[in-house]
Amino acid sequence: MRTLRRGDVVGLVSPSGPPRPDRVARGIELLSGWGLEVRAGRHVFDRSGYLAGHDGDRLSDLNEAFEDPEIRAVVCTRGGYGAQRIVDGLRLASPKHLVGFSDITALQLAVWRRTGWASVHGPGGAWFDDRLPASSAESLRAALFTSGPLRSYLSDDEETSAVTVPGPTVSGVLLGGNLSMLASTAGTVDMPSFAGAIMVLEDVGEAPYRVDRMLTHLRRAGAFEGVAGVAVGQFTDCVGAGPTVVDVLRSCLGGLGVPVLGGLRIGHGVGQETVVLGARAELDTTVGCLTSRADQSFD
Repeated sequence: MRTLRRGDVVGLVSPSGPPRPDRVARGIELLSGWGLEVRAGRHVFDRSGYLAGHDGDRLSDLNEAFEDPEIRAVVCTRGGYGAQRIVDGLRLASPKHLVGFSDITALQLAVWRRTGWASVHGPGGAWFDDRLPASSAESLRAALFTSGPLRSYLSDDEETSAVTVPGPTVSGVLLGGNLSMLASTAGTVDMPSFAGAIMVLEDVGEAPYRVDRMLTHLRRAGAFEGVAGVAVGQFTDCVGAGPTVVDVLRSCLGGLGVPVLGGLRIGHGVGQETVVLGARAELDTTVGCLTSRADQSFD
C-alpha cells in the first residue's frame, strides 16, 4: 500500500447512514491537519430516512471517488446502514485506501473478494471527540502514513478480555470486521474464505442472544472452517437478559480449537484503534497483541 503523503487528496463519502455535519467538520479538520486535501462527495450530507440520501446518489459518490485518479484514499463518514444496498454496483477502478468500519465492513469485504486490496478498519470522517482520544487519531494516522506494523494490545479494561483462549502464535491475512455485516454477507458473492486467516470481530448494540445467533449462523455456514485465530474487539452496549455477551463469545468461540485474543480496542468503544484488513497479521495470545502489517498490501 502506497502510504499517504502531505498534499494527497482524499475523498469523503457517505455510503451508509447520514452523518452529523459538526462531526464531519471535526474529521475534515483532523485530515487537513495531516496535510491532506479533503474532497467531499456531492451527497455527503444528503438524508433519506436512515440513509445518507438515495441509493444511486450514494453509489455515485463512492464510484466517483474510486475513479478519480487524484484521490488516494476514500474515507467514509460513518456506518449505520445502507452499504449493502449499493455494494453490487461498486466499481473499483484503481487501488485506494478505503477507510471506515461498522456498516463499511460490507464494502471492505467486497473490495477484498473482488480485488485483493487491503482496507483500513478504523474511525471514519465523522469524528467522535467523546470516544476518540489522541491515541485513536494517531492509530489512524499511522495506518495511512506509515508502512510499519500496527499493534493492538489486549486491555484488561475491555470486557472481551475475558474471552481470550491461549494458544500458539499464528499468522495469516486479517479479515472480518463488524459481526452483523459478516453474518449479513454470508451466502453472497462477497463472503471470503477465512481458511488460514485471522478473523477479527466487533459489534455494537446487539443483544447477547443476537450475537449468539450471528456466530452460530457463521459457524453453520462454514465461516470458521480452517480459521487460524480470532481477534475479538469491542462489543459495545451488547446487553440484554440472560447470558452476557462475554458468556456468548466464550461459548461460540472457545471450542474452535484455535487461539482467541479478546480485549482489543477495535470497534465502537472508547479508544478505538485502527487495523488493516487484507494485510498479513500475527496473533500472539502470550503477549496479548494483534499485529497487522500495513506494508504488505497493494502498491
